[in-house]
Amino acid sequence: MRKIIHVDMDCFYAAVEMRDNPLIAHLPIAVGGSEDRRGVISTCNYLARQYGVRSAMASAHALKLCRRLVLVPGRMAVYQQVSKQIREIFNQYTELVEPLSLDEAYLDVTDCTQCHGSATLIAQQIRQQIFDQTGLTASAGIAPNKFMAKIASDLNKPNGQYVVTPNAVEQFALEMSLNKISGVGKVTFNKLQRLGLTTGEDIRQAELAMLERHFGKFASVLKQRSLGIDERAVNPHHQRKSVGVETTLAADIDTELACIEILDKLLPELQRRLSKVDSELVVRKQGIKLKFNDFQSTSAEKTSTVVDRGLYIDLLRLALERAEGRSIRLIGLSVGLASEEIKSEPSPQMPLFGDQ
Repeated sequence: MRKIIHVDMDCFYAAVEMRDNPLIAHLPIAVGGSEDRRGVISTCNYLARQYGVRSAMASAHALKLCRRLVLVPGRMAVYQQVSKQIREIFNQYTELVEPLSLDEAYLDVTDCTQCHGSATLIAQQIRQQIFDQTGLTASAGIAPNKFMAKIASDLNKPNGQYVVTPNAVEQFALEMSLNKISGVGKVTFNKLQRLGLTTGEDIRQAELAMLERHFGKFASVLKQRSLGIDERAVNPHHQRKSVGVETTLAADIDTELACIEILDKLLPELQRRLSKVDSELVVRKQGIKLKFNDFQSTSAEKTSTVVDRGLYIDLLRLALERAEGRSIRLIGLSVGLASEEIKSEPSPQMPLFGDQ
């Protein structure tokens, strides 16, 4: 039986800005791009969230929702340094640390002897150390597996923690909303709801064959999570799977030629970022993302072994077919990565696809 902790910093970027500038600490603030450059919100504090401000929202829209909103440009170097401090704290307890981003990570403390081996007490102590050393608060979830721990870390935010004991796993999974499952986004959740499936208990009672007709291989994941099962180990050597670059445009565009011009501006930056990844990783696929003027997105990708401008243009044309008269406000390019070992194995050609 594993003891897993998921630590999640509270509104991390915004919290760092509030710490470093006490004059704005009690105001609604957001970290993101400026309104006049069609910026997007990276994160915001809890006061701003009371006005409906959210991550990935256009800065202009956020300022309409909250006219008192203080918009702060991001300082990535500072966030990275604070993240490094936090990870040094994690490493005092276990070598099994799997960072998910700058502000969250899984820790496997099964064999940790500190705090008498109590994962609950370890989480409390880690959170206290983070506050003492950085002045920032963190929330934590403690459970027998990663899936449960991640859900639990969100239940007592901010600056709290929640424990799912082994005996409570079954009931917890029964009652949970299906949109808590990783991989169940807005579109999938709406589809589940249309089928009358909203909780773990609904999935348990549903026939696997029916789920497979609607959700393919993901049906088995739904079944497992509805039983509270997650056998994934905490992986401290988590491998980067992709590199991407995107831009929100100063003005909407609506022609293929204009999109290609933006694509050509993004490609050099993508290549630069790709040059910094582990040399053992190789290109596995290419992808493109478009966000329309109604804020709906679509994407397309295809298997590739090199970064090919021509393939990006083909993917762009496919994505533009879904525009249906809408103009484009954001374009993004991505590259999927794999190790040489995975790359050397034969694999079927991936089809073009996109999610509306």
